[in-house]
Amino acid sequence: MSEHHDATSDSLNEVTIQLHKEKLQVSKKWVETEEVTIYRNTFTEEKQITVPITCEALIIRKKILHPDADSETQFETIHIPISEERIEVTLHPAILNDIEIYKKQIEEYIPVNETLKEEKIHIDTVGDVKVRMDD
Repeated sequence: MSEHHDATSDSLNEVTIQLHKEKLQVSKKWVETEEVTIYRNTFTEEKQITVPITCEALIIRKKILHPDADSETQFETIHIPISEERIEVTLHPAILNDIEIYKKQIEEYIPVNETLKEEKIHIDTVGDVKVRMDD
């Protein structure tokens, strides 16, 4: 039975085995996660207000006399309009709010858990073999 190793043989008495270890490399990249749409909406509202207006009138009062001394004096009133106020409605835009929209980068820490592999040498011996490890 033959086992495959990354091994090279320099001579009959020496064998070199390469041990491997995984290293963790973390990289970051920007990805689009959401999309935001911002728009203004216009709402209409019916408003009703009551505005008092003033008008001028010319009043002529005429006294009606009766020759009978017993009867009362009567007055006749005539109204003649001179001028009046008219209502004019003008709409003016007014700034309600200033809205600032901007992006801000916020740093947060996210733990990354990964299992790394590392090869170590294991030596099985049969019989009275003396093994010495040099580091």
